[in-house]
Amino acid sequence: MDSVNLEVLKASVRWIESGRRVLLVTVVKTWGSSPRPEGAMLAICEDGSVVGSVSGGCIEDDLIDRVRQLGIEQTCPEAMKYGISAEEAHRFGLPCGGTIELVLEPLTRASCIDELCRRVGAGQLVARSLDMKSGAARLVPAHATDGVDFDGHRLLTVHGPRYRMLVIGAGQLSSYLCQIALGLDYQVTVCDPREEYTDTWHVPGTTLVRTMPDDTVLDMKLDERCAVIALTHDPKLDDLALMEAVRTPAFYVGALGSRRNNAARRERLEKHFDLNRSELVRLRGPVGIYIGSRTPPEIAVSILAEVTAVKNGVALPSEFRVEEAKATLDIAMNEKTSCAVMQRH
Repeated sequence: MDSVNLEVLKASVRWIESGRRVLLVTVVKTWGSSPRPEGAMLAICEDGSVVGSVSGGCIEDDLIDRVRQLGIEQTCPEAMKYGISAEEAHRFGLPCGGTIELVLEPLTRASCIDELCRRVGAGQLVARSLDMKSGAARLVPAHATDGVDFDGHRLLTVHGPRYRMLVIGAGQLSSYLCQIALGLDYQVTVCDPREEYTDTWHVPGTTLVRTMPDDTVLDMKLDERCAVIALTHDPKLDDLALMEAVRTPAFYVGALGSRRNNAARRERLEKHFDLNRSELVRLRGPVGIYIGSRTPPEIAVSILAEVTAVKNGVALPSEFRVEEAKATLDIAMNEKTSCAVMQRH
């Protein structure tokens, strides 16, 4: 679930509890290009206050204007389409050919939004089933592969963390990385058996474990919606965990370190842990994309940019990868130095 959507639901609960009427707007289908994906949400209070987004501006403005002029008088959900004509698509800021279908749902205390927030806050993955005719909603367990489903009679939306991230090491870089990962809606586990690091760990929303990282990898039963990032620089902690991680379906396995350390790590894993080439090729390192990052927050952004690209199936050009980018810079610097020497002579 998009963490922005959780803010939408929380705002809806606050408004409902204060006695105000609320309209929940959900993107249920898109055709062509669309600014927001299926499942994106917007909550509109009867006074025109809003939280969330379904398009990027113009559709929101139209819906807010509708609420301000007509109020929220409907008692059952209804579906609405924008962008059917080229003129309407242009008016509402949709790309050429883009069409978006929304479900507009008036919320009440019986809409199960407060219970949904409670379950999501507890780390559960929940599906909310909405009957379009009656407006009745119920909550059922969901699977990570479930998505938005709308057939005109029932709307099923999925809420809660779908992706997990295991971060090995509880140092300063991990702190920044985990804060951003939480904003990206990962369920984050931090593993570090070293007391000098775990005793000072303080990132709310993460789960801290003090077991050996390779044991944690096995205990978590990693699947294709998991990422593993090793940040300790300690082979005793990183190597065994990475060995286990590359043998799982995890979509991302990577380790921090210089190009030299990365090459040494691969050599160790191949020589001492019998990893084959197909397993080694799954290990990413040095992790991140090249943005000239130097500080821990910048490095965290670099790493999570690469994780996001891999998760979304985006193939990054070789010059974006840290190893290739730095090798290119080394060549350029050597050529510059050689030219300078030749000019002096």
